[in-house]
Amino acid sequence: MSVTGSILVVDDDPAICVVVGEALRRQGHKVKTASSIRERGALIDSFAPDVLITDVMLPDGDGLDGVADILERKPGLSVIVLSAQNTLNTAIRATEKGAFEYLPKPFDLNELARAVGDALGTGKVNESDGAEGALPHDGLPLVGRSPAMQEVYRTIARVLSNDLSILVLGESGTGKELVAEAIHVLGQRRTKPFVAINMAAIPRELIEAELFGYEKGAFTGASVRTAGKFEQAQGGTLFLDEIGDMPMEAQTRLLRVLQSGEVTTVGGSKPVRVNVRIIAATNKDLPRLIEENKFRQDLYYRLNVVPISLPALRERREDVILLARHFLDRAAQEGLPRKSLSDDAAQLLMAYHWPGNVRELQNLMQRLAVLSRENVIAADVLRNSLPLDMVPADYAAPADQLGQAVREWAKRQLGIGLGQPNRNLHDDLLAVIEPILFQETLASVDGNQIRAAGLLGINRNTLRKKLTDYGLDPLQLRIAD
Repeated sequence: MSVTGSILVVDDDPAICVVVGEALRRQGHKVKTASSIRERGALIDSFAPDVLITDVMLPDGDGLDGVADILERKPGLSVIVLSAQNTLNTAIRATEKGAFEYLPKPFDLNELARAVGDALGTGKVNESDGAEGALPHDGLPLVGRSPAMQEVYRTIARVLSNDLSILVLGESGTGKELVAEAIHVLGQRRTKPFVAINMAAIPRELIEAELFGYEKGAFTGASVRTAGKFEQAQGGTLFLDEIGDMPMEAQTRLLRVLQSGEVTTVGGSKPVRVNVRIIAATNKDLPRLIEENKFRQDLYYRLNVVPISLPALRERREDVILLARHFLDRAAQEGLPRKSLSDDAAQLLMAYHWPGNVRELQNLMQRLAVLSRENVIAADVLRNSLPLDMVPADYAAPADQLGQAVREWAKRQLGIGLGQPNRNLHDDLLAVIEPILFQETLASVDGNQIRAAGLLGINRNTLRKKLTDYGLDPLQLRIAD
């Protein structure tokens, strides 16, 4: 039996208050709404809600202001934050204030209902442990408002107050090191060193010396004792990039260090106690490497306590223009000519496949900031800077064709549906499109629901419900070997 409670919804958009309020009432909750911080404060005392759902941008101030005080006065209250300011900063601030959950707008009603159920079932779990303004929010390198990036932000926010090992997964150029830096800069180890080492860039015979250090005379050229990366990162964060390229023999020793918390230098005999947070990253399929006996399973479990999957840029196309403008602005701040994008150029950026991901986009914007003669970058200039075989001449055609198909379908249905006021064309259209979209997406990732949900930009629980509703079996959607 589901748990019900009293919910206060605070948003200056009446439509959101009505929709959210009605959805929660249908689940048996008592709901009241408010449109300002002032009204929220009055209802907190008179209505005494179990859960507060609040927007950030309210007419009389920042909705996050005062949340910590409310939770101090009402320790049994759970706070769910909604915001159209879909940035990592907002997620971090919400967590610092003690929010139980943070959901970006536009949000999924099913996801909101799940968050309310979790809040009523478990109570408030996040505590604010820092002074106001204690963390350096400005200038963080992570940019994106897509649902996939919102999930990344939420995960980052949840790991800042602990030292759990993190494994960042993603293709080359997606920003894995930026995630590691953000966790360090915003976390409780931010005053200590952040040390990074790329396993793929170091000769295999030198990896152990780089990681654990070496004694004088340990090998030819070792003229003095040298501290390894673990010792250099003492008290801070050690970022192990491209961990999938680490040789097996070094993996064994790394596992021993992670288990014991001690390192022994190459050529040394006395262990040194180390205290570091481990963040690893890879673009490799580690489970497959385990099957091929190229990666230790026990090390994988030790590193993969909290996984963070970074989407490829082609999987979050809604962020492409946001990122492009961000990189052009940053180039201008660094002294390069200030440039902007034409509408046609923006369309072309959205159509491109981006095999090099965010790194490729950043390099392209920097290059165009220097080489483009005009202040507004046109599509033809952009096209000349991209591989021609990867940019279709009719790059806008697929969206046009889909739009035309929907237009024709709507005309037919409206003709058929005259005199049928109870028809729901929106649901009818989704029933046509969604099963096809889910089938193709699941097939492309061999039935992996986590990856499919990321590509679709929806929550995995939402995907599961949709599959059940449409009678789709993910096991039957795997690509045949």
